Amino acid sequence: MSSIRAAEIFAALSLTTDLAAGMPFEKGLATCLVATDLAARIGLPEADRRAVFHAALLVDLGCTGRASENAQAYADDIAFQRACHVLDPGDSAVFTEQLRRFGGWAPAAQSALRNRFVARLRSGATQALRSSSEVVEALGSHLGLPDASVRALTEVEERWDGLGAPNRLRGESISIAGRVLHVAEQAVLALDAVGDELATVSGHGNAHPAAPHDRTRSALGTVARRQGVVLDELRRRAGGHLDPDLVAVCDADAIRAVLDVPDLLAAVLAAEPGTRSSIPSAELDRPGLALAMIVDLKGRYLLGHSAHVAGLADAAAVRMGVPANERAALRAAALLHDLGRVAVSSAVWDRRGPLGPWDWKRVRLQSLRTERILRRCPGLAALADLAAGHHERLDGSGYPRGKRDLPPGARLLAAADVFAACAEARPYRPAARPEEAAAQLAAEVAAGRLDGDACAAVVRAAADDTTIPAVHGLSEAETDILRLRARGRCGREIAAELLLPERAVTHHLAEIRSKTGRHTRAGAAVFAMTHQILPG
Repeated sequence: MSSIRAAEIFAALSLTTDLAAGMPFEKGLATCLVATDLAARIGLPEADRRAVFHAALLVDLGCTGRASENAQAYADDIAFQRACHVLDPGDSAVFTEQLRRFGGWAPAAQSALRNRFVARLRSGATQALRSSSEVVEALGSHLGLPDASVRALTEVEERWDGLGAPNRLRGESISIAGRVLHVAEQAVLALDAVGDELATVSGHGNAHPAAPHDRTRSALGTVARRQGVVLDELRRRAGGHLDPDLVAVCDADAIRAVLDVPDLLAAVLAAEPGTRSSIPSAELDRPGLALAMIVDLKGRYLLGHSAHVAGLADAAAVRMGVPANERAALRAAALLHDLGRVAVSSAVWDRRGPLGPWDWKRVRLQSLRTERILRRCPGLAALADLAAGHHERLDGSGYPRGKRDLPPGARLLAAADVFAACAEARPYRPAARPEEAAAQLAAEVAAGRLDGDACAAVVRAAADDTTIPAVHGLSEAETDILRLRARGRCGREIAAELLLPERAVTHHLAEIRSKTGRHTRAGAAVFAMTHQILPG
């Protein structure tokens, strides 16, 4: 591939955040189509339609910013986000029923989770949602998004009635792109909530299938009911969550026509307003790094892992004489190799103890999810096998498919991933020294699981790495404190770990906020990853 449509990269990001936020796969694609159509029907100029297109496609861009905190507070960050997407505090009757069901993903702790959520709502949720805004603002430049799209994405949790967050915006103080996005997303979520009854009415799974003409009549009735429910939900939220004027122009037939397509991604690519930009395949690092950071935010000890693996794999490939075009594909695949990780709760990635059988099953599915995302986007499909194969092993003991005949790129990526994981701290162990990580690779080679040449090249690449973090005016002490802050340590914990007075740490944290412009843990984490301060 010589180049790839930027919209395809955004689509891969959209699919990734669908999984991270507990949404139906391709929910972001559907939201993009509905929003872009609505923007056109109300006569927005091209620049605004383009802003709507990108914002709706990437509506959940900031969803991993507080994944660790949400998992710690609510047992499962993915289930928590799924619930939050439809909460409506503007309708007391509906909200009471939603709160009654809240926390159902953890029945034994449901009452405690609900009480904690209500207490935090009363004390204000603005700080939590500022994390998402800082992630969006930081990643927007990596992705080259229009300023209007970035603004709309920081308004995802705002509401027409002013009951949203983080800035309590009200009415037309929310951008038109943000208001269109709100309506489109709720339309898609309402449509999903109705459920697809067409399979039932068409006779699938019935002992006595209906006659063809009866099935057709039933199917049409089901479609009409679904459209009616969607409009009813939008109208219920009008004037509260949603701009009433935008709801008034929503049309059930138009929504159905927009989404009644054989391939949502193809329809999204065709619907992109304005000039369709492409990115040379050799320049995928910048958007690839944005996807990598979204994935790595899923765990306090995963920060910077994807870029670490990509750097090791690329440097090792140089030492092995891999041609430049193959190295570019290897580096891109390495940046994207953990996309499927987002579908597993941060409670798993941050756990200090051993994983149970069910958790291991979910973890082992991550490679298949990475493959699914990349294969769905034609411009990235060539990377799917390589990115999803980093857990395969030469003796067939790896996963997801137990392959033995691994190509050179997959062997390099596997070796780089194992070395990087060993050399990084995890919640259940400290980081290994370079010689310990090298010994681990040697043991894998001796057992017939990893390739000897690939491992030797990775070890040499790690030893030769002289990268100096670009700290942007941070002192050495501030750099160390930033690393710990990005991993969620509070001032007292940082002081104890670095043997510094707590007052000095408080001063340094204020200086770090001033120098980086980041005020949340997630913002600090993205800054640290961007400037190669993490891992370290």
